[in-house]
Amino acid sequence: MSCPNTSTRSHPAAFLLVGIPGLQETQFWIAFPFCIMYVIAVLGNVIVLFIIYTEPSLHEPMYLFLAMLAITDLVLSTSTMPKMLSIFWLGSREIGFHACLTQMFFVHAFSSVESGVLMAMALDRYVAICCPLRHSTILSVPAIVTMGSLVLARGVLLVSPFSLLVSRLPFCQHCLIYHSYCEHMAVVKLVCGDAAVSIIYGLFVAFMVVGVDVLIISVSYAMILQAVLRLPSTDARLKAFSTCASHLCVILSFYIPALFTFLTHRFGHNVPHHVHILVANLYLLVPPMLNPIIYGMKTKLIRERVLYIFQQRGI
Repeated sequence: MSCPNTSTRSHPAAFLLVGIPGLQETQFWIAFPFCIMYVIAVLGNVIVLFIIYTEPSLHEPMYLFLAMLAITDLVLSTSTMPKMLSIFWLGSREIGFHACLTQMFFVHAFSSVESGVLMAMALDRYVAICCPLRHSTILSVPAIVTMGSLVLARGVLLVSPFSLLVSRLPFCQHCLIYHSYCEHMAVVKLVCGDAAVSIIYGLFVAFMVVGVDVLIISVSYAMILQAVLRLPSTDARLKAFSTCASHLCVILSFYIPALFTFLTHRFGHNVPHHVHILVANLYLLVPPMLNPIIYGMKTKLIRERVLYIFQQRGI
């Protein structure tokens, strides 16, 4: 398939997304588990949002952060999956230049937001365990709204230059993106001029977001562990560990594939391309699917509310 007609001298009118390089013959079937995971992610997060919204007893810091996480997961998965499934099933590989930049913005901005929400949830667990008597005072609703607004603003402000920088680069009729969606480095690799500024800025954003958030999460959990080990009761220690276990699972499911994808783009030249792209796709699917399941199973109030809804409807 040839490149679409060029709209300007610097960039093509549209890009062509390959899908999963090396697995084009089998990606039709790969799309089925991807679609199932996407449906589970959408339904799970919508249910979590509905329960938190309709249940006044859940209007507390932990659940408000969980609602932020659910909204972020819906945006993150929906920004890529419909187009990805159309590539796999319908062969609809073309994506407009500006649509590609828009998708790039949503993928990276809301990845940053998700990282920020996970960091905020770690701080919430720290305050709840280390300063329980001051928890409601420190993390009041206005404070939570402020934290959420700052996390969103950080993502938008840091990622917006991605699209601006890429839009100014020359592509010289290069339009074939070896990816399933418009990921920043996958698009920058098509540039035929000097893309050093865009690449360096991408590294800066990654370290500013992931580096800072992982540092705060690590410090928070180190202090939580120290506080938990000082508890006199074994039952109290087990309860505290159980409270943090679900959050740690969510953190690992997000950061491990994210770091793999980031490092592979820059240093993993020996990693098979299809493995890299599969992990990059799962990075946008697995956390949104797992988050409502993990929190639904571990959180008694949410679990009971879901069971009540199903019982009322005779399911």
